[in-house]
Amino acid sequence: MKKIGFIDYFLDEWHANQYPGWIREASGGTMEVAFAHAIKDKEHGLTNREWCVKHGVTWCETMEEVIAQSDYLIVLSPDNPEQHEALAELPLASGKPTYVDKTFAPDRAAALRLFERAAEHQTPLYSSSALRYADEYGDVERAGIQVISSLGPGSFENYSIHQIEPVIALMGTDAKRVMFIGTEAAPALLIEFAGGRQATIQQPGPGCPFMMAVNYDSGACRVLQPASDYFRSFIRDLVAFFETDRVSVPPAETIAIMSIIENGLIAVKQPYHWIDLPESR
Repeated sequence: MKKIGFIDYFLDEWHANQYPGWIREASGGTMEVAFAHAIKDKEHGLTNREWCVKHGVTWCETMEEVIAQSDYLIVLSPDNPEQHEALAELPLASGKPTYVDKTFAPDRAAALRLFERAAEHQTPLYSSSALRYADEYGDVERAGIQVISSLGPGSFENYSIHQIEPVIALMGTDAKRVMFIGTEAAPALLIEFAGGRQATIQQPGPGCPFMMAVNYDSGACRVLQPASDYFRSFIRDLVAFFETDRVSVPPAETIAIMSIIENGLIAVKQPYHWIDLPESR
């Protein structure tokens, strides 16, 4: 039985609650979340030790204990990406396959530092939104895409990742600039790619489902609404990563996504003005 260690900001959160069962199922019982450490207890929630008792996970007093006893590592803190660099510092020096939960980093510079640290210590690393693994997106022909119009729920700061990730997976990393074209109540971002290709990310409200219209240079249009169990598809990919060390998401895509989010937040304060993006790498 391979052991997985959780490192989190606080453990009583949705991803930490779901991943243990999904990983056990996806791995056919060959992997389990066995160890955990977190920085603080959740306010108005379970303490970290209470969470460990509930989920049958061993609480560790330090990150070092988790790392030493685990075969694989997951850095969580999905809604606090500003914590990821500190939480991942020791895991990325371990040489053990490490997944860092979405949103990977608060900005492009931090994303680059995380990948550079992993490379320095030969630690396999990746990160992704689960929406990347929706079957509906996997079936999309990438050649000839000119425009993507994407819709989804949530706030721009912590939920735009779920729209931007599939857009970059389909259109590539050569995004050139961004413009905020929405409102406070309904955020929207225009992304311009090389060759004049464009994508829009819109968040009309909490009841809006994830969906996407894809326009091609042939004039064809495909409309997609993910109905597949993309979270479990993601977990199967995570298990495969742990088994093989093979990363399914190129670092350049993750870096491009973080750059778009970072500059999108700048664009929010300057609506209808283009904000140039750094050159992709």
